[in-house]
Amino acid sequence: MTVRIAVAGKGGTGKTTLSALLIRYLIESHPGKSILAVDADANANLNEALGLEVKETIGTILEDTKKPDVVPSGMTKDIFIEYRLSRAMVEDKAFDLVVMGNPQGPGCYCYPNDLLKRYLEKLSKNYDYMIIDNEAGLEHLSRRLLPTIDLLLVTSDSTARGIRSAGRVKSIVETVQIAVSKMGLVIGRSREGDSDQLDQEVKNSGLSLFGEIPHDPLVAEYDLNGKALLNLPAGSPAVQASQNLFKELEL
Repeated sequence: MTVRIAVAGKGGTGKTTLSALLIRYLIESHPGKSILAVDADANANLNEALGLEVKETIGTILEDTKKPDVVPSGMTKDIFIEYRLSRAMVEDKAFDLVVMGNPQGPGCYCYPNDLLKRYLEKLSKNYDYMIIDNEAGLEHLSRRLLPTIDLLLVTSDSTARGIRSAGRVKSIVETVQIAVSKMGLVIGRSREGDSDQLDQEVKNSGLSLFGEIPHDPLVAEYDLNGKALLNLPAGSPAVQASQNLFKELEL
């Protein structure tokens, strides 16, 4: 059975960093297990954190479906879109990646979104783990592109505003009735003593605090130079903290 883990939170709170560290942990702790990474953030950059190049996104494919005469003769629209979706996957020896992207054109996406929902559901069954790096507004989740989520990690920076924003993510999940088995807060880029000062805000958010990922100059350095976070040294504070977090969550 596929374990579906989603990471959500406002921009700049370390969603993509946490997603990359989670994928790294799963590769190292569960060798041989199949992993599908889904970048569902409109500002897609998970591929960079994973050291992969992406040439086509699902967003551009859905946009193309609205163009006249795009489907070759003799091929149904469903088959054509599924073919294009399969080509959009980037394969690595340790995991696969699909990037949702962000369609910009006007019009209704009801048909392609329904097809995409079926495609992701079908695709996810081929993997042991599915990791979804979501956009801040949870658009893809609110459209219920995935029927169930086993674990939702809501990220925040170590500020009161960030924690309040994380609480709103929880409200969105409850409002659209997404089936989430377990949900909690991860504070990113934290410094010693931050969580103590934010204790009341965390309680007000209604989220359980799963843990913290400390500010790590190495992560900033790797981001600055476009280096894959999968290649961070084992002694990196972010790597060590994330490994402890994921072990406690029994992933």
